[in-house]
Amino acid sequence: MDSHLLQGTAAYRRATLALFCAGFCTFALLYCVQPLLPLLAADFAVSAASSSLALSLTTLSLALSLLLSAALAESWGRKPVMAAALGLASLLGLACAFVDAWPALLVLRALLGLALSGLPALAMAYVGEEFDPRSLPAAMGLYIGGTALGGMLGRLLAGLLADIGGWHLALAGIAGLGLLSLLLFLWLLPPSRHFQAQPLSLRGVLGNFALHLGNPQLRRLFLQAFLLMGGFVALFNYIGFRLAAPPFALSSTVIGLLFVVYLGGIFSAGWAGRLVSRFGARQVLQSGIGLMLLGLALCALPWLAAVALGLGLFTLGFFAAHSVASGQVGQRATQARAQASALYLCAYYLGSSLIGYAAGWVWQHAGWGALLATLAAVFGLAAWSARKL
Repeated sequence: MDSHLLQGTAAYRRATLALFCAGFCTFALLYCVQPLLPLLAADFAVSAASSSLALSLTTLSLALSLLLSAALAESWGRKPVMAAALGLASLLGLACAFVDAWPALLVLRALLGLALSGLPALAMAYVGEEFDPRSLPAAMGLYIGGTALGGMLGRLLAGLLADIGGWHLALAGIAGLGLLSLLLFLWLLPPSRHFQAQPLSLRGVLGNFALHLGNPQLRRLFLQAFLLMGGFVALFNYIGFRLAAPPFALSSTVIGLLFVVYLGGIFSAGWAGRLVSRFGARQVLQSGIGLMLLGLALCALPWLAAVALGLGLFTLGFFAAHSVASGQVGQRATQARAQASALYLCAYYLGSSLIGYAAGWVWQHAGWGALLATLAAVFGLAAWSARKL
């Protein structure tokens, strides 16, 4: 009998739920600080761009350490490394809630990114290895949906808890959710059946990276990750500052409620995976980018309803595009899939760090309109690059 996980079976449901929990925990721990940036800027007396370092340093350390983690996982296995990553990251997230010095918070957030590096690439590799090829797009969509839910609840609960007990309580609550996700992950995820350990060799590791970087289709997918994630994080980093100021003057809780738009991301990630078989990856990817540009245009309007609708369309488009691009990496990499996924995610989080921080400079020096124009140029470049897929 085929030992791959088939859609409709109990093992498939357990595995997808476990990966959903892993994606949820990863994004909740990473992005829970996003709605707290105005509070952190005020509490530690730092600028908007400097406050974004609480997120940018985390994603930067995650991006840089992904390559090493993925190489180690080719020898150590999938589930044990992912579980260790979830546990350590949750404990570091809890430690962040008990610091009162800005440098200490930044160090802990950077270490949290380092710990989480053992999870995203391995989760994508697990999907590519363990799921039946016909079930793979739907399974990847569910994993990306988990990241969408984690991103939403992490931001939503952080905003709510911050209004109740400050940012300390917000970070502690999200870390508690991370520990609960770890327990569910350990219980639900079936062990790997198709993983083949490779002896750890620097020459082999570098050879695999060179193989993937030499593939022009994979290079285009890595560029998509850098541009799309960078622009996505940049908008959500500074929308809080925009909405906290006149004419909106919203509280942290209300700003956090706007992240309910992530529910649309859960839907669009799975939906896009199914559309690929009908219309092709390129068409679905470009359509997702088009939705992002439309949402960006609505965010330029001075009405809260238009901004909320814009954020919804923007989120739908991003998760559809990301689901398609990440699924294509697993299909186009013929070997060392964890390292291929690591390169994709390295570009993904580098975009989050570099574009996310640079957008803060644009926001501070040129305002909201200039920030939106800059992001439109970023997504325009992504759409142009996608035409060659």
